[in-house]
Amino acid sequence: MDRRDFIKHSAAAVAGTSVILSACRNGKPNDPYGEADRSTAGRLEMANDLTANGMTLRTNPNTGDKVSLLGFGMMRLPVQAGGSARDNQDSPIDQEAVNEMVDYALEHGVNLFDTSPVYCQGLSEQSTGIALSRHPRNSYFISTKLSNFSSDTWSLAESKAMFEHSLQELQTDYVDYLLMHGLGMRSGGMSVMETFHKRYIENGLLDWLVGQKAQGRIRNLGFSFHGSPEDLNAILALHDVGRYHWDCALIQLNYLDWRHAKEINKRNSNAELLYAELEKRGIPVLVMEPLLGGRLANQPDAIAHRMREKDSRFSPAAWAFRFAGSPSGVLSVLSGMSYMEHLRENIRTYSPLVPLTSDEEEWILGLAKDIFELKAIPCTTCNYCMPCPYGLNIPAIFAHYNKSVAAGTISSADKGSEFQRNRRAFLVGYDRAVPSIRQADHCIGCDRCIRLCPQHIDIPHEMVRINRLVEKLKQTL
Repeated sequence: MDRRDFIKHSAAAVAGTSVILSACRNGKPNDPYGEADRSTAGRLEMANDLTANGMTLRTNPNTGDKVSLLGFGMMRLPVQAGGSARDNQDSPIDQEAVNEMVDYALEHGVNLFDTSPVYCQGLSEQSTGIALSRHPRNSYFISTKLSNFSSDTWSLAESKAMFEHSLQELQTDYVDYLLMHGLGMRSGGMSVMETFHKRYIENGLLDWLVGQKAQGRIRNLGFSFHGSPEDLNAILALHDVGRYHWDCALIQLNYLDWRHAKEINKRNSNAELLYAELEKRGIPVLVMEPLLGGRLANQPDAIAHRMREKDSRFSPAAWAFRFAGSPSGVLSVLSGMSYMEHLRENIRTYSPLVPLTSDEEEWILGLAKDIFELKAIPCTTCNYCMPCPYGLNIPAIFAHYNKSVAAGTISSADKGSEFQRNRRAFLVGYDRAVPSIRQADHCIGCDRCIRLCPQHIDIPHEMVRINRLVEKLKQTL
């Protein structure tokens, strides 16, 4: 199916996305989503419930499990030096803090914990297993991934060993959700689908995973996805013809990526389209990057002010989480949380969820357009590009640049006292955020990072652009 046929095939589903979001309104106290519009054939509408603490639950149609709408992403675990394992890769994980956060999450209705063999320098599954094994196994659901990115893990034996190691680290005999990690990404000179076939089909791995599901060692089998609509369609075709059954899919969904992901990077897909295709097939959706790597929680003052004016009860983060949780086909929204205060706020947002009204939906999608116009770099600090072989701290460079863009302190003007203040703030802040030996001027354009970036950012190009800005600011008197 070519792009034109695919878009034609998808048009009806995408055209109904305002219905998709608005299907969750006018709810009764024990049904925050109310009576959904059932006019679209095949729409997935998962039943809702509440815990005793008020956490909104969604019912997985495959298993009947009641899953917390807020899922705990175990990729930004706290470290002993402070901050997260993503921000400080040299400090050990603070297991006591992880245990405390997991205990609090379980006490307040969060029951889905998502990890991967590659998170936190390979230590996330171990830390997650330590924290969760202190509780009854039937009190939580574990989601992990088969992260066989490297070609030396593509053999059936190596990939099977990775899965067995995950069970060992997690201290469990089974996982509730096993996701093939990062479908839609490519390796070397291969296409996306060639990479997928090498990782999962030609080696017999996917058939083996189906067998593990039949044995009860995997309860739900799905995938996480970064890629184009055409690639998603090719993967979903296996589901459509009945060769494999996808129990769930993890996609990037937030109000900026809903309609602007493709504009931000032509190799990305608008979440509006991805969600519609999954929802039409009745495949439950797990959400990643609801805050776009924290970007949507740290808005420029002007944007934050507009949010407060709209409804002062909701922080920028809460607006983003409400958007991500409102579609009725979303099973759980995963959030990587490093601090107890973030966990508490996110729990409050979903205890219970106050779904978006039609007015709020229209308003926040309009706001997304204004945020998009800020032209920040769409880095989510996933750290897949790291370590850089030439020592650059790529996420930190992008974070400082995006912070300056959001604050409105990067200007094309090169005179006046305001410019001089902004110039100094950018340069001083840059040196504080990123040591000089790890700054953009050390990029040699090896392109290794491009192949690893789920957001498909042309990282060397952006490094050249940022370095030119830095040199200009240094030379401007």
